[in-house]
Amino acid sequence: MKVRTDKAARVAAALIAAVAIGAPALAHHAFQAEFDGNQPIMLQGKVTKVEWINPHTWVHMIVLTDGVPQEWMVEAGTPNTLLREGLTRDSLKAGEQIIVRGYRAKDARCRPACKANGRDVTFLDGHKVFMGSERHGRAERRLPIRTKNSESTEQLNDVVK
Repeated sequence: MKVRTDKAARVAAALIAAVAIGAPALAHHAFQAEFDGNQPIMLQGKVTKVEWINPHTWVHMIVLTDGVPQEWMVEAGTPNTLLREGLTRDSLKAGEQIIVRGYRAKDARCRPACKANGRDVTFLDGHKVFMGSERHGRAERRLPIRTKNSESTEQLNDVVK
């Protein structure tokens, strides 16, 4: 009888461990599960809030579409990934005017806000930073961390005016 009890306890412990280890993996999604790599999007607007949380940082912004403000939530990489790329709480904060290139969510209902996965962000001064999109690995992206991009700066200046 003791052998059966010990075996049952070991099986139960193994199942609990498997669930505990697998839970974070289930909570984290693949890019393809939520976003459409065939729907690139460029958003220009003002940051309203940045949530520096794991497993993804979320950048909330207001984008004017035909004069109507629309709230967007842009998924970025982990806080650690953004810090390694040079984005900090001081460089990406509420009130900042930015351009985000990325990919639209498959669910386009925009409730409570529209969602996108960010590939890169361009600031008013023209420097561009990788946002940690899962669609493009670090080796693939080939974006300089800090560059001047006069075209993007002009586009952003037109939006700000």
